[in-house]
Amino acid sequence: MAEWLKAHAWKACKGETLSWVRIPFSPPLTKFEMIKKFINRNNIFYKPYLFFKIFWLEKFFLKKKSYSQCGEDIFIIEFFKDKISKGIYLDIGAFNPIKFNNTYLLHKKGWKGTNIDLNQTSIDLFNILRPNDENICAAISDRVEKVEVYIENIFSPLNTISPDRFKLSDNDKLKEKNYFIETKTINNLINHKFDFLNIDIEGLDIKVIKSINLKFYNPRLICIEILNPKNEIDLSDYLIKHGYNFEKKMGPSYFFSKNS
Repeated sequence: MAEWLKAHAWKACKGETLSWVRIPFSPPLTKFEMIKKFINRNNIFYKPYLFFKIFWLEKFFLKKKSYSQCGEDIFIIEFFKDKISKGIYLDIGAFNPIKFNNTYLLHKKGWKGTNIDLNQTSIDLFNILRPNDENICAAISDRVEKVEVYIENIFSPLNTISPDRFKLSDNDKLKEKNYFIETKTINNLINHKFDFLNIDIEGLDIKVIKSINLKFYNPRLICIEILNPKNEIDLSDYLIKHGYNFEKKMGPSYFFSKNS
């Protein structure tokens, strides 16, 4: 899976079409992935493995120019350079506090914010590395309802509540790991404004952005992942009507800025 993710990220950054591809959930495992298979939140090795992951696998102590998938964080830093020195971010589908993360550079520059993910392990990682942020385990949708969570593994960025994304997988074993959860909406969960909004929730991005009260939260910059090109026009039309301009596309990430 790690090699597939690297290839996926590379294709995305080159601008190749990635929509509705089959996700290979069962590639050959590396030695670390074999160890990871036996780690769960009730295991005595769980917390030591989280620190091992952050310090050794993720090497957070090494300074990098970019931590994003396609260099999105570099553009974000440049966008806010002359506007806000220490702002607030909201990251929906945060996944990992370092890897493929669009807010880590902001965090290192003194920003604070809220990180949301449906996977408790992701939130545990954020609690270790960003204890001063608000880190919330929740499945975000456009309505409150009971849904099925499709889990590849507790360290995967591909976990989702989208049935369409789940259908792309070839692994029947995923069904054994599924569970049900009640979704939450951003309007009910977050009661403060924020400057930067990042959305990456594996297939529900459009529904969620349309459910957020942008007039109240008034983010200056929005980054949203779009894997299906058919959604590009729908997204652009919606955000333009709500006072946003298209800025740029970086891999699967689309940026929109608030009209000044």
